[in-house]
Amino acid sequence: MSKVTFIGAGSTVFAKNVLGDIMATPALQGFELALFDIDLQRLNDSASMLQNLKKRSGSTCTVTTYTDRKEALRGAKYVVNAIQVGGYDPCTITDFEIPKKYGLRQTIADTVGIGGIFRNLRTIPVMLDFAADIREVCPDALFLNYTNPMAVLTNVMNTYGGVNTIGLCHSVQQCIPGLFDHLGIDKTGVQAKIAGINHMAWLLEVTRDGEDLYPEIKRRAAEKQLEPHYDMVRYEMMLKFGYYITESSEHNAEYHPYFIKRNYPELIERFQIPLDEYPRRCVEQIKGWEQMRGDLVNNQDLTHERSHEYASYILEAMETDVPFKIGGNVMNTGLITNLPKEACVEVPCLVDRSGVTPTFVGDLPPQCAALNRTNINTQLLTIEAAMTRKKDHIYHAAMLDPHTAAELSMDDIVSMCDDLIAAHGDWLPKYQ
Repeated sequence: MSKVTFIGAGSTVFAKNVLGDIMATPALQGFELALFDIDLQRLNDSASMLQNLKKRSGSTCTVTTYTDRKEALRGAKYVVNAIQVGGYDPCTITDFEIPKKYGLRQTIADTVGIGGIFRNLRTIPVMLDFAADIREVCPDALFLNYTNPMAVLTNVMNTYGGVNTIGLCHSVQQCIPGLFDHLGIDKTGVQAKIAGINHMAWLLEVTRDGEDLYPEIKRRAAEKQLEPHYDMVRYEMMLKFGYYITESSEHNAEYHPYFIKRNYPELIERFQIPLDEYPRRCVEQIKGWEQMRGDLVNNQDLTHERSHEYASYILEAMETDVPFKIGGNVMNTGLITNLPKEACVEVPCLVDRSGVTPTFVGDLPPQCAALNRTNINTQLLTIEAAMTRKKDHIYHAAMLDPHTAAELSMDDIVSMCDDLIAAHGDWLPKYQ
């Protein structure tokens, strides 16, 4: 029996999507769905939910829970990762509240920025522990990483973990539907090419029957910008830099030095930037969990329709040898020629029985590559900090972050990093 191990299976809603998709796929019947989480209550909740789904769907997959991570991984053919180290309380609170004392505001703080840096620093050691187990008990497994910060963690697992890893983010498959629905353009028959880095990949080409749709997209976007709406940052970036970005405006507001600025407070309202958005979502999700728990965990009539998450489609393509195209995060082995070879990039990939094969993109438009590099700088210095345990590289990563550097002096950045290191305590390893 082939085995899919889900690490972080207490993410019950996400487990329903990914593992429910597997249950709903005829070619993937008979798999063992091995669940592991350090939160036993959430682990058992997810198992109950999936057992209900299995009964209702008639799937022949088996659902097994493990309290020993290595045993959960043993013999796995595929591993899905959806962990969050440190959770909302205390770590997300720390990531937001300490920078706020320095006047540095954030929206999501899970990719780059000061919050992304520290999320990486506490997650990388845990991921490398996973990698050690995988090399021992399932060395040929494909590791499907859904955990943010996507680019850094996928990079670390490939470069230092010795694990065959693909990073997956649903911003690629949501890009065209979201943009076209908002602008009122028919998306039927649209062909698109997307590449860049995670959360800042570019809609490089968008056509229908050979016609370039960008002129109409930009015309409608310029009209939309005359009134407040939820996607103002991305439209502004497209109108100024020429290309639409995959990830949402609330994310991109903090990836650039242009939008969250103490000296221009009017930009927050003008571009509808939701400061402290991620903590707000966390509080709402925690508050709503008991209601959702009843709807999911104890629902004997639970059903599931296959979602747009890539995991089941990857497994199906590899098991059946019927090719499927995804947008995947992989190492830049000459794929995007004007980004660093050390970077993790997001490019079209073909999946079949031979595995995940990334496609060649070539040069990005120079302004797009330049914007990507500003984020890659911070990503690579964060990896350097994690692997060398040198505190100076934490400072370097923070000083190179576009938003942080635009708001704070170098002395304040160093002081803020020291405060964050102290506040994280045992969530971080010791730095020299």
